[in-house]
Amino acid sequence: MLFKRLTTAAIATAVGLGAAGSTLAEEVTVKSEDLSALIQRLDAAEKRIKQLEQAPKAPAAPQEFDVPASLATGSGGQAVMRRASSSTLDNDPIIERLQTLENKWVNLDAADKKNSDTLENGVILEKSKSTVSNIKIEGRIHLDYWAFPETDAGTEQFEGSGAPFNPQNPQDRFTTRRMRLGVSGDIKDNMLYVAQLEFAGVDDPEFRDLYIGFKDLPWLHTLLIGNQKRPYGLDHLNSSRYNVFLERPFVIESFNEDARRIGVASYGLSDDQAWNWRYGVYNMEKAHPDGQYVGDHYQLELAGRLANTAWYDECSDGRSYAHWAASGTYASPDGTGGPTSNNEARFRTRPEARTSQRWLNTGRIAGADNYGLLGLEGVVNLGPTQIVAEWQNLWLERTGGSDVHLHGGYVYWSYFLTGEHIPWSRKRGTIGRVKPFQNFFLVNTCDDCVDGGWGAWNVGVRYSYADFNDAGVAGGDADSITLALNWHWNAHAKLQFNYVNGRVQDRAAGLPGTTTGSYDIIGARFAVDF
Repeated sequence: MLFKRLTTAAIATAVGLGAAGSTLAEEVTVKSEDLSALIQRLDAAEKRIKQLEQAPKAPAAPQEFDVPASLATGSGGQAVMRRASSSTLDNDPIIERLQTLENKWVNLDAADKKNSDTLENGVILEKSKSTVSNIKIEGRIHLDYWAFPETDAGTEQFEGSGAPFNPQNPQDRFTTRRMRLGVSGDIKDNMLYVAQLEFAGVDDPEFRDLYIGFKDLPWLHTLLIGNQKRPYGLDHLNSSRYNVFLERPFVIESFNEDARRIGVASYGLSDDQAWNWRYGVYNMEKAHPDGQYVGDHYQLELAGRLANTAWYDECSDGRSYAHWAASGTYASPDGTGGPTSNNEARFRTRPEARTSQRWLNTGRIAGADNYGLLGLEGVVNLGPTQIVAEWQNLWLERTGGSDVHLHGGYVYWSYFLTGEHIPWSRKRGTIGRVKPFQNFFLVNTCDDCVDGGWGAWNVGVRYSYADFNDAGVAGGDADSITLALNWHWNAHAKLQFNYVNGRVQDRAAGLPGTTTGSYDIIGARFAVDF
């Protein structure tokens, strides 16, 4: 009986249900393997129905079923049956069962794909009637090694600490420079969010980017509220994932230490992507160590940046371009200091490497009333060659003392030995992710040979300068040359080497006396981001 009903179902599928005027049919052969396929198909339909969470609101139109060619043509058979009348087929329980299940399968599968969560390219999408949001998971791991083959008595003074003052020889170190995890995404209708945590200090995690915002606003374009980068210093606005050198130049890190502050800022882009800008109001104190600012002075600053991609070679998809930008700030630090907040008129940095202390350091400048900063930057990229330069000036007014002028800058040259280029983001006015022509790999082949890829190889040299000595402020003046070798294994992983030769002169703030020191430093980094 089962054999007869399944055969009837198969024949009815081939010729169409409800064919009018046909009562008898010619003989058709049915192979046993075709019957087995029909049974499997029925089982699969029932299984799929159970997986779907709910039934569709309206049934779909009847679906046509695929029929093995042997059933349709009647060729080569082991079993022969006569087709029953159309009325008999329409009422056959097997036919009704197949049609009902497969109609539900089609409709519910479409609904399931539309409404369920999906994970694609690191993005989780969640959709419902009331909200549309997505979550992008990202992170980076930077593992560093630093060595100090040549230092002198002056650098021991810079690295010293404690009371009484204790000079210390700079120590080699293996360290987790960054271990960062974050999520970001969009919220219906035009909101966005970013939350990023830093776990490099394992016993003391901190946040980095932490903000909410709105997109596609009139006049303000994109508005971000929360902890975000202050908009001056190209090398700081660039992501640490993409920079050519391991650490940022003296002046960039000193004038914008750790970059991120709590603020409200607008980000804009011209229709032709030639111009982009950002400006906002920020609190000067770093909030990410303890997550708050406490004080009644507020120590606010107004900062902005106007950038122009003067040339972008569309024909080569941006292998060549030119950029310039001007940025600045007007800041109001609390020069008297307070019981709950620190005077943020302090400018300091390490020797473009990882050390225990800041070797350039003005200390907190007493009486600081306000200061202004002006920065200029430029980039020229011609295929595998890139030249970048920045210069920043800071003028500080203080109560009960002379005005102070601090300044510095850097220039670097970068070149890809394997022909790649450093991409440019016209939207942000920053460099982008390098994509090797061929990823690095090394594998055994089936013919007992070895095959591999080179990855992308990049070299660079940077000269950096800073002068933090003026009007009784003795933070030191410094210059250095850094050589870089970067081996990009793929677009998300690389190995970097730096050699730094530098000198800090006439540093007095926080030291027993005026001190000068020279040094050679070697750095290496394994970097992965996802």
